Amino acid sequence: MYETLLIEIGVEELPAIPFLKELPNIPIKWEKVLQKYGLESEFVFYYTPRRFIISHNNFKIRQDDSVEKLYGAPLEIAYKDGQPTKAALSFAKKCGVDVKELKSIKKGNKEVLFFEKVIKGKDVKEILPLMIDEFLSSLHFGKAMRWADIEKSFIRPIRWIGCMLGKSSIDFELFKVKSSNYTYPHRSISYDKIFYTNKDEFFDILEKNAVIVDAKQREKKILKEFEEIEKEGIKIQRDKELLDEVVTITEYPTALKGSFDERFLTLPPEVIITSMKEHQRYFPVFKDDKLANNFIVVSNAFTHDFSKIIAGNEKVLRARLSDAMFFWENDIKKPLSPEPLKDIIFMKELGSMYDKEIRESKIAHYLNKKYSIDQDSLIKKAIMLSKADLVTDMVYEFTELQGLMGYYYAKEQGLDEKIALAIKEQYLPDGEDSPLPSTDFSALIALSYKIDSLLSLFSIGKIPTGTKDPFALRRAVIGIIKIILDREFSFDIKKDLKELAKEYKEFDFDTLERFILERIVGFYDVNPSIVWAVLNSDERDIKEIDKKIKALSDIVKKEDFKKDFSTFKRVANIVKDLDLSKNYLVDETLFEKQQERALYDSYKIINQKEYDNYLQKLEALFGLKPQIDDFFDNVMVNDKDEKIKNNRKALIATIYKAFKEVADIKDITI
Repeated sequence: MYETLLIEIGVEELPAIPFLKELPNIPIKWEKVLQKYGLESEFVFYYTPRRFIISHNNFKIRQDDSVEKLYGAPLEIAYKDGQPTKAALSFAKKCGVDVKELKSIKKGNKEVLFFEKVIKGKDVKEILPLMIDEFLSSLHFGKAMRWADIEKSFIRPIRWIGCMLGKSSIDFELFKVKSSNYTYPHRSISYDKIFYTNKDEFFDILEKNAVIVDAKQREKKILKEFEEIEKEGIKIQRDKELLDEVVTITEYPTALKGSFDERFLTLPPEVIITSMKEHQRYFPVFKDDKLANNFIVVSNAFTHDFSKIIAGNEKVLRARLSDAMFFWENDIKKPLSPEPLKDIIFMKELGSMYDKEIRESKIAHYLNKKYSIDQDSLIKKAIMLSKADLVTDMVYEFTELQGLMGYYYAKEQGLDEKIALAIKEQYLPDGEDSPLPSTDFSALIALSYKIDSLLSLFSIGKIPTGTKDPFALRRAVIGIIKIILDREFSFDIKKDLKELAKEYKEFDFDTLERFILERIVGFYDVNPSIVWAVLNSDERDIKEIDKKIKALSDIVKKEDFKKDFSTFKRVANIVKDLDLSKNYLVDETLFEKQQERALYDSYKIINQKEYDNYLQKLEALFGLKPQIDDFFDNVMVNDKDEKIKNNRKALIATIYKAFKEVADIKDITI
């Protein structure tokens, strides 16, 4: 038999960001609880800032009976002279029956004691409190609170709990809150409890009392109101993360348009947008592709008169922008200078931010010589000014604007556009979908910043472990890879980094190299063995690694590759004990079989040819399959004559080494 099931957990206002991080896991965790108790059924999970809701249309009122099969000792041990031994008596006790009720069954080659026990399913009224407790305990939001004298913690204090099975309220207590069949309306309507008698009535009450439980419906309402406002000839910037946040913190959202004094538009637009989004959760407004002196606030109030709400938000933003204007006007009076950075510590063991810029300058000088950008004095100036905005009032208030404010201050000073742009782009890429530096000049500055961070922190033992990476060095490596590939720079992980590492305290370079190689493996969306095959060929130039991985991946994707690859695995097995660092000379006078000659002649043709890319070379080498198969079918490699045997191994090793110039194919697993 089935009934509807409604669970509501009422809480104080949820913090949006930690809640959103756990949100994808919440339905999954309830599913796991249902599976554990054998009560799987479809459900819908809803949430607002004040409640979690789980709704089932068809929920079993009782667990199904189950059968437990128990196996005991072999019969020759269980009985002696026809009488039950201690083993049989203990098994009977475990099964909760008299020894006479035990049966036997063949298991393997022996007859053993056996008992089939029927376990009666429990009434869900008994187990729902336990299930809800387990579910709530499984949720992890990063931060949790304790309140009153309760030992357990949760993201926010729990204030009410509702649990209705059909028309019956399930009575229990969690977090010192007794469950009952009441809920609360929107705060703008009332602070009083409203009782309900079933699930449908519960949802009807909330709908009539300004609580939109479905987050998708709240989002739909906001976006529809955005469209109405945009009919005034403006464009609202839709930020998905911000939209998700305001959906989470509202029960009945209403989009409202406010305005601010036009004089604030003299500020850099990013300052205004940051003031709006980060501090107030406002959406910026544009007109004719320029930032307008308007903003959109999503209110959680339920009222017919929003004038006071708009006025209140305008007042708050005015204060924020007045502060920003003060910072801006104060900052532009002082030219950017690296000198104040001497008082800002980067890391105790690595000195100041000024010291970091000096190290970056040396890296940039090395890279400039390598890539012939030929603007050494400008590059050095850009690096020495790159962190200067850290001491400005604006960046002190809005830390997320570092680099960007340096760009604006550099422009105000009339510095070279290349310098200003490089300061702006020095931290790029700063995320998975982030843009990259837009010029070689900017790329050099960004690379120098990331390479110094990598080398300096490894030199003092600040190496990421497990999931911990407090200095974002994994992201730094990915940034280096992306920039190098985007600008088509050559950069040898071993040669170039080892040369640059000479300026740092000595450390285990092999650990750094391995760290970078692991990031390269994770960077490509291909079979990891393909990447390792290329890396194990000892290629360390990132640009060449990229070309080789793409070429080998294209080969492996081919329809017949898996079937044909066994031939080349056989080649790899023959040379596995050979020292491939040696030069193997093939003596054609020792050939006894025409298949040896045919294979070697085909190889020489391939080896002497020039190729436009690695794909062409690999296709040619894998094209040796017929000759290699013919060789293996007709030639005994381990000949009795030592010279002939070694010559045949040298032939196979020579072919394998040609592959290894691109990839060590023995590492490919398919």
